[in-house]
Amino acid sequence: MSDRAKGEQVPFRLRLPATSANVGPGFDAVAVALDFYLDVEAEPSTAFSISATGYDADICAGLEDNLIVEVYKNILIENGRPVVPLAIRMANGIPLGMGCGSSAAGRLAAIAMADHFGSLNWDTQRILDEANRLEGHPDNSTACWVGGFVAAACDGGTVRYARVAPPEPWRAIVVLPAEPLATSKARAMLPASYSMADAVANIQSSAMLGLAFAQGRADLLALAMRDRIHQPYRASVCPLLPILLPLAGRDGIAAAALSGAGPAVLVIVESEEKLAQASAAILKATAPQQKVDLLTCQMIPSGAGGRL
Repeated sequence: MSDRAKGEQVPFRLRLPATSANVGPGFDAVAVALDFYLDVEAEPSTAFSISATGYDADICAGLEDNLIVEVYKNILIENGRPVVPLAIRMANGIPLGMGCGSSAAGRLAAIAMADHFGSLNWDTQRILDEANRLEGHPDNSTACWVGGFVAAACDGGTVRYARVAPPEPWRAIVVLPAEPLATSKARAMLPASYSMADAVANIQSSAMLGLAFAQGRADLLALAMRDRIHQPYRASVCPLLPILLPLAGRDGIAAAALSGAGPAVLVIVESEEKLAQASAAILKATAPQQKVDLLTCQMIPSGAGGRL
């Protein structure tokens, strides 16, 4: 979306990637962008309408309490701009309620449309700050907008982040169960406080996680993605997690962790050549328990997220 086009009543196009947040110990702080996408087009119309294809198309196309439409309207109203009705077309490649960043992508789509059709002229910093305000944490939305492997934190209301490109040989498999999980339910599983030992263990793993991604150290990922803050408490509502965690270190699988708040699990594979072997191991491990879908993907590099 060029500066010339900002604010003009012309068609709008946007591609936003899925994300996997938390990445083991990086609770509410670390996320990585994945190469399956929410594609959105919009143009002014006489009334709001949504045409949707892909995952959960019927939910995406519903106008009542639609996340994208409501956030778009609210931002325009809050900033004193008229609400321009839109005809929206979307192709949704991000399954809802699975921990793959669908809400972050939806909110960012709404923010970008409000920026475009409301002539807000927001820069990246303003967009990230608004997304953080709406999401309540900066990891998913930052990775979705800027791409790459991201560590994000808040300085007051300002999002600060550091980003590296995931190692090119690495691949990811997102293991999807049959049923989604509401983030609110996953959040409700967490305790109010933690022991010093658990806090220290997560600090150690988080520090190693960033360096493992920066240096391409797949051999460190099994340790670096260990978590004692959220995964143990969510295992009862994310039953794939205890099945897949023990696979780390064999069949080309470097590590596994909940994707976001779950219930999907992110599995990192050492190389593309190991994908078939890793997929077979995942399917063998999960077959006695439940049917799963596997989304094989790349972790997209820095700068790959955001607007077209």
